[in-house]
Amino acid sequence: MQHQNTKTLRKLVLVSILLAIVVVSLGAYTRLTHAGLGCPDWPGCYGLLDVPESSEQISKAEQAFPDRPVEPEKAWNEMIHRYFAGSLGLLILAIALLSFKNRDQGTPVLLPLLILAVVTFQAALGMWTVTMMLMPIVVMGHLLGGFATLCLLFLLYLRLNPYRVPGGDAPVRRYARYGLLGIVILVGQIALGGWTSSNYAALVCVELPVCQAGWVDQLTFEDSFDVIPPERETYEFGHLDHNERVTIHVMHRLGAIVTAIYLLWLALTIFIKAQTPFFKNSAISLVVILTTQILLGASNIWFSLPLSVAVSHNVVAACLMLMLIALTYSLKRKA
Repeated sequence: MQHQNTKTLRKLVLVSILLAIVVVSLGAYTRLTHAGLGCPDWPGCYGLLDVPESSEQISKAEQAFPDRPVEPEKAWNEMIHRYFAGSLGLLILAIALLSFKNRDQGTPVLLPLLILAVVTFQAALGMWTVTMMLMPIVVMGHLLGGFATLCLLFLLYLRLNPYRVPGGDAPVRRYARYGLLGIVILVGQIALGGWTSSNYAALVCVELPVCQAGWVDQLTFEDSFDVIPPERETYEFGHLDHNERVTIHVMHRLGAIVTAIYLLWLALTIFIKAQTPFFKNSAISLVVILTTQILLGASNIWFSLPLSVAVSHNVVAACLMLMLIALTYSLKRKA
């Protein structure tokens, strides 16, 4: 019975991970199609559970929100994201309840409850994204909350999955702490990416590897990273000046260089020192995903932020984080 309960819980967590990846993708798609205010209220859309479609519904909606005329395509982008996010929240609630029910059978309880708390706060961030009119710190927090939910679900899956780390790899044990540092660095880089996107700074630098000529003279840190921005009616399409956006973009580029160098060093070191295929293959996978992410980032510049590439850049960042978590978790178990 205990094995069956664990198996059911593991399946629920796996489905939640897949759904969380979809939610992260839809969140990026919503943000990149400028649909974050496609519905000016929350959790419905112009007071409805779906998007106003009939002429009567649209008329009533525009009377209620005269400053936000109905744009059905953007509204549907936003509502589809909310539907999937709501479904994920219900799945996580089921996981937490099932874990608590089976707590006497050795099932983790604190981690599922933490995930439930994170996704609850994530729902609040989704509401504040709308009510605070796309304030950058809230938008970035919502992005990080989505990543945190996905990563914690993946960690729970690893906890529930009794896979055995092969023996004979004593030389790589001490690299678990370097893996943890890599996770911290990658979180910082993802946060910089979220700050770049939420301040509409993705296209202010149009050359590689750092920015176009004269970028050093344009750097200004005075207001570029203010958590609480000046009060505005809306922060849609950004509120910062050109130089401030250049500063944000440059810091994201420099962060990408630091992150890439560190993760390449970590992967190559583990590959060289590992004695079993398990860790060698994990290191190769990390390099492949990292290389893909670098190429996607460069493609965003080369092709002026095409939607498919920009969304993929978000999704592959999530995959890179999951791969790094899996590798670090395995190293921790080895240690």
